[in-house]
Order: sequence, then C-alpha cells, then structure tokens
Amino acid sequence: MIGFVSWDATLAADLIRARRQLPGATLPILHALQDTFGYVDDQAIPLIADALNISRAEVVGVIHFYHDFRQQPPGRHILRLCRAEACQSMDCDSLAGHVRERLGVDFGETTADGAVTLEAVYCLGNCALSPAAMLDGRLIGRVDPARAEQLLAEAQA
Repeated sequence: MIGFVSWDATLAADLIRARRQLPGATLPILHALQDTFGYVDDQAIPLIADALNISRAEVVGVIHFYHDFRQQPPGRHILRLCRAEACQSMDCDSLAGHVRERLGVDFGETTADGAVTLEAVYCLGNCALSPAAMLDGRLIGRVDPARAEQLLAEAQA
C-alpha cells in the first residue's frame, strides 16, 4: 500500500516555496506534490502559477503533457502495466485486456472500491523479463494472467 498524506494547502505551499528557485521548477514542484499527496490537487495550480509567475494554463499544460501526473487521488494500490515495445512483443495487450476486464476499469481509472488505480507506463526498464508490471513501486517481470491474478488478489485484500 502506498502512503500519501491528505491534501494540505499549507504543506503544498511549503513544498512549492522550497523548489521555486530550481531551474525548470515546474516539474520538481509537481513531482514533490504528487510524491506527497499522491496527486496534484486543483488547488495547487494557482499556488504554483503565483510562485513561478506563470499562467495557470501553463501549469495545467505541463500536468496534461506528462502522463505520470494525476489530478485525482489514486487508489490504495497503484498497478502499472508496461506498454512499451518489448512488452508488446510479449503480448502485453492481452494481459492489459485481462487486467482491465478483471478490475472493471481502464487505464487512468480507479476501481469503485478505491483499492486499485491502473496505469499504463511506457517502459519500466525490465525489458528482458517482459511483460512487466509494477505494484506499489515493486517491479515484477514475466507477468502472465495467472501472475496478474495474484497481484490483483494482493492489492484487493
């Protein structure tokens, strides 16, 4: 299970303030917010824009450009499935279909019970053991439907 703290505007402002002088500060700020809260809350957008003297649209543009950023709290567990070429060559498409059907969600969505957020990623660096997945930061190789069932049971327990 991944542990995040609840949204707190004061903490967010502190995180932003500590990074606003960094080169290309938008990305380090967004990463710090997501690492802390699990997502980038809409309330953070004007805080970031004001601190960096950029428009809110620019902040939103960065969030939308990079697929790793979420604007909604994730589930208690995050399951990432690799969709890159090596994993595609090892039939990650059918694995993804199996997982999506089993969870009843698509990529970028969270199960109704809040247990699992399913994310597509484009390389976990585990190409020799594809198809690859990551559950709560733990890298898993050679994932087939049976192994996926084990991971889902673990996440939904």
